[in-house]
Amino acid sequence: MTTANTNITGSGLNADGSAAGVDPAAVTISGIVLDEMYGPDNPATSLQNYDRDIAQPGQYPYTRGLYPQGYRTRLWTMRQFAGFGSADDTNARFKYLLNAGKTTKTKANTGLSTAFDLPTLMGRDSDDALSVGEVGKCGVAVDTIEDMHRLYADIPIDQVTVSQTINGPAAVIWAMYLAMAKQRGFDIADLGGTLQNDILKEFHAQNEFIYPPEPSVKLVVDTIEFQAKHMPKWNSVSISGYHIREAGSTGPQELAFTLRDGMEYVEACLLRGLDIDSFGPRLSFFFNSHNEFFEEVCKLRAARRIWARMMRERYGAQSERSWFMKTHVQTAGCSLTEQQPLNNIVRVAYQAMAGVLGGCQSLHTDSMDETLGLPTEQAVTVALRTQQILAHETGVTRTVDPLGGSYFVEALTDEVEAEALNYIGEIDEMGGGVWKGQDDGKPTGGYGGVVEGIHQGYFRRKIAEASYRFSEECEAHDRIIVGVNEYKDDQEGRPIDILQIGPEVEEAQLDRLSAFKKNRNADETKRALDAIRTACQKGENVMPHLIEGALANATLGEMVQAMADIYGRYAGGPEW
Repeated sequence: MTTANTNITGSGLNADGSAAGVDPAAVTISGIVLDEMYGPDNPATSLQNYDRDIAQPGQYPYTRGLYPQGYRTRLWTMRQFAGFGSADDTNARFKYLLNAGKTTKTKANTGLSTAFDLPTLMGRDSDDALSVGEVGKCGVAVDTIEDMHRLYADIPIDQVTVSQTINGPAAVIWAMYLAMAKQRGFDIADLGGTLQNDILKEFHAQNEFIYPPEPSVKLVVDTIEFQAKHMPKWNSVSISGYHIREAGSTGPQELAFTLRDGMEYVEACLLRGLDIDSFGPRLSFFFNSHNEFFEEVCKLRAARRIWARMMRERYGAQSERSWFMKTHVQTAGCSLTEQQPLNNIVRVAYQAMAGVLGGCQSLHTDSMDETLGLPTEQAVTVALRTQQILAHETGVTRTVDPLGGSYFVEALTDEVEAEALNYIGEIDEMGGGVWKGQDDGKPTGGYGGVVEGIHQGYFRRKIAEASYRFSEECEAHDRIIVGVNEYKDDQEGRPIDILQIGPEVEEAQLDRLSAFKKNRNADETKRALDAIRTACQKGENVMPHLIEGALANATLGEMVQAMADIYGRYAGGPEW
């Protein structure tokens, strides 16, 4: 194999300006140079060490998948992302998607994934001055426990898994969801779902952070601890590489930064005094599936292998479930094009197949029109049908890990793994070395490499370099994007239906919020907010106080601000 991460630019030069001498057609989208052919003369190291590095499906280190039977006995969860306008609008879309996922032969394996609007993602109420013009536009507006009731009205949340794509104010949104469930009479121990709750990647890529990195990580640990004690079916955090890839990273960077973020949370939980096997089984992951088909398959295979070894060998987890990397995959939104949008259906289908052949546990397929606006009902139906065709018509589920043992696939899996481990090593060094445990609640080895990397601008710099290389390749036509830099259509601009959110949505939301505040017990709300501030000051787990705040009718923005009164708000380091 040629050395990984050969950084080819669109001009045919290495990043340092030296001649590359490599045909761009032989280079993956992440810059990995591929051999012309793979066979027994250049076998991957893992093929020579099958039991150690590959093993059977369902066996450590799970390169071939978590379960011996793969999809033969259980399909992946077909999770569809929805959120727009009011809670009522999104509730109607949820019900439509649940109905579209039904099958006459087997129980529907469908989950709901909730998209929130920008003010909600930033922890601001709809009546905040900074929310003007954004309410309900790119997701659903949720300000109050009343909104949460309307969002999930008539949906059996004890039977349907619910994913919530929220990060900065994740603890608050989750508390509001749990308070709503309590008022509906559900035992929260029976609820299943996933809270995205990965704040570290916000500092790397998406920018929807509120508090500084250190208290932000503390809040994630609060949610993990609360889940471990009270909610055995819930995934407390979905450690997300998706947005890192959307920001322009390579596949190996996405893999490395995601896993190292997860390791940072594990180490913070261990410092809290949590037993790794009490929370490890409920950590989950979220990856992007981009256009480079085989690289995406190999990324997921390498991810399981690295995580299993880290959890068992680095952190000493004893439970096999703690070694499992449960993975949600979403097709690459950044790969979708405004030009010739129907082409996006094809892109999504191949990306979805890569996720399935890589062994994901749940999958979301993007809608063809997402570069133009919020998805229409027709577009989300096509996206869901794409998964159903993949599951029931292509035959890819009939055998477990059908690509396993391929000379090329095993070699590329090793290549991606090696490059990811190099990045993880760099991040470890920024924290003072590899974690070696703790003594009296303090780390005896390195800790905090990700937080230190955030302060140094490491992640943003690496992502920016990768994004620049890709754009240079496209400019030079070394990387062809159909309909964009080649195969253009003379009839561009043909109309396509777009879902528009009118100003009446914001007006109605403001009226509801105003009435909500007028009708609540102001003294009770104030006491609940004061209790949140006190918990933050004392370093207590804030989750029980946030749930009480939601039950006392405190709004999202008020609870977020109560914590900001203690933690402060983060504007970014000087290098930003």
